[in-house]
Amino acid sequence: MKNVLRIALLFVAFAFGAQAAELNFKPLKAGGIYALGDEVGWTVTAAAGVTPAPGYTYTVKTNQWETIGSGNFDLSSGSATIKVSVEHPAMVYVTVDRASAPKPDAAEAAKLNDSLRALLVKSNPAIKSVLDKYPGYCLITSPCAEQLPAAAPATHVAVLGAAVAPTKLEPSTARPADFDAFWAAKLAALRKIPMNPVLTPVATSQPGVKLYRFQLDSLGSHVQGYVALPKGKGPLPAMIVYQWAGVYALDPSWATNRAAEGWLVIDVDSHDMPPDQATAPTNYNEVGNTSRETSYFLNMYLRDTRALDWARTLPSWDRKTLVVTGTSMGGQQSLVTAGLNPGKITAVVVNEPSGADSNAELHGRAGGYPYWAVKDPKVAETALYFDTVNFASHITEPILLAVGFIDMTCPPAGLWTEINLIPGPKEIVPMIESDHNNLTPDKQGWFLQRSEEVLATLLVGRKFVPNEGLTK
Repeated sequence: MKNVLRIALLFVAFAFGAQAAELNFKPLKAGGIYALGDEVGWTVTAAAGVTPAPGYTYTVKTNQWETIGSGNFDLSSGSATIKVSVEHPAMVYVTVDRASAPKPDAAEAAKLNDSLRALLVKSNPAIKSVLDKYPGYCLITSPCAEQLPAAAPATHVAVLGAAVAPTKLEPSTARPADFDAFWAAKLAALRKIPMNPVLTPVATSQPGVKLYRFQLDSLGSHVQGYVALPKGKGPLPAMIVYQWAGVYALDPSWATNRAAEGWLVIDVDSHDMPPDQATAPTNYNEVGNTSRETSYFLNMYLRDTRALDWARTLPSWDRKTLVVTGTSMGGQQSLVTAGLNPGKITAVVVNEPSGADSNAELHGRAGGYPYWAVKDPKVAETALYFDTVNFASHITEPILLAVGFIDMTCPPAGLWTEINLIPGPKEIVPMIESDHNNLTPDKQGWFLQRSEEVLATLLVGRKFVPNEGLTK
């Protein structure tokens, strides 16, 4: 009941926070997923109570990168249709804007300007002396407006997403030949380092829950974060939470709220810093990015595995259920941890994970966070050792993964690619109207509901069986 209430409250909050739409778009195929040869498109109508603009333009891209078409429409007949054909597996990304008024060419603009000056002087002779002070001043907005500072770009009227044969999307770049050997050596070195766990009790206002700050030794750094568990209960199912991008203090309630439900929760800081501080470099995603030995993500990924290893030693764990979960960079870390540790976890639950398709921009796809500067060959080579796509083939546990079809932070082509490579049972949540979770929180409802259903199943010791209808 508690989870149902939480979801209901989120839906209410998101509904009030969402912007009113100018246009309505109905996909030609309700789920937004098309087969090769299908016509991809939307029927467009004006939103209730809205007078539409005289005209609109649209641009169509594949994989948020290559422009494959454009056009215009109006709603004078009450509706219109956007249609496009895509002959290969791809994500489709459409932006819709109001049509601009036609602009005169330079010669026509000069005539209009001269005529307007003459008309102003005729109607008000006193203005002639002012106009004479500024002989080059433009009285019309185009093309003279090019002389003025550019205005801030307007947001699109709408952004649309669809998928064409997404289960056939393949990696844009080959996996390094020594990928497995590199990570096997790093894990072997990590496991030679004693964990030396240090736990410090922390006060919490959450009734019935114990909270600790923890620190573990890792290879070249320390794992830090919070661990929370219900008092007087056990053994318990365990949940490891990995954090999204940024440098920030962790909110203890992220751990204690889940512990109140009955979980043993380990909330892992992405950085080697106390969880109540924010002291890591803000440009960490660029640190050491020209070598796999110096990349910031090397120690981050090793810390993630160290947290898993420690969780499996805790006497309060039930030795049956151990979930890894996270959003964005937290999803990235969850996927990597599952790929490096097959057979050691029970399930993976991730929302719009980052870190996929690192070399995308070199191969006709949009790149996403961590925004590797892949025009530098050394950076491009290094990135492949930390690309979640290259860990996917080792993920054997059941997984729930949500994809935002218009997500520019974690582009969907890379996410579909990695889930296609996962050999274990997998369920995808296609959020066809969602950009990244923090940008369109009102479009996250399906994942919020499904993820709570999955976690509720695991909490009581039952098996999560993914619905693989969209992943085969």
